[in-house]
Amino acid sequence: MARGGDEPVRGEGRFAGEGFGPPRPAGATRPARPSRPARPARPAPPARSPRPVAQRRPGTAPAAEAVRRPGPPPPPQPVRRFPNPRLTGLGSGLFGAAVMLVLGYVDALLFGSSLTAYSVLFLPVCVLTAVWVRKGDLMTAPVVLPIAFTVGLIPVADTGGGLGDHLMGLFTALATQAGWLYGGTLIAGLIVTVRKAALLARRAAARRRPQ
Repeated sequence: MARGGDEPVRGEGRFAGEGFGPPRPAGATRPARPSRPARPARPAPPARSPRPVAQRRPGTAPAAEAVRRPGPPPPPQPVRRFPNPRLTGLGSGLFGAAVMLVLGYVDALLFGSSLTAYSVLFLPVCVLTAVWVRKGDLMTAPVVLPIAFTVGLIPVADTGGGLGDHLMGLFTALATQAGWLYGGTLIAGLIVTVRKAALLARRAAARRRPQ
């Protein structure tokens, strides 16, 4: 700043080199500032070696993985059931007549037309017919079974004579084997009666069941 009208005095500034220091001779250069020492470079971290990846062979799996992941359980085997057909009234009659006719020929070939063997074979046919007839035709089984028994007697009662002798042998077989005939028919009647009672009981229970 000026003192008593004089020119400002150089060198009175706050910082030297800002135009307020002692005068530099002409042609003198400004001294360079000392450079800061360079910081030492940080050492680079050691490169990590990549882990070797185990390659699996196609179609093979490690034993540990096979132990950890068990295979799916085998599907359940279907339960074998006995045949359970449902015969109509006409179907039960045809079934009984066809089976008894075949059994009659078998009896004539193997047992010499034995009426006792034929009558014994009649009993399982009565049971199957009564079991396999459908619910709506239960009462037809005891009716068609005596007819089937008579049809099966045709090859058994064949005496080798004429038509009259054949009919005579047929009526004789029916008379002598009436006990087996009634017994088989009674068994079929009992089976269909039990089935009918069970059917009515299920229907009554379904009606009493709240909706």
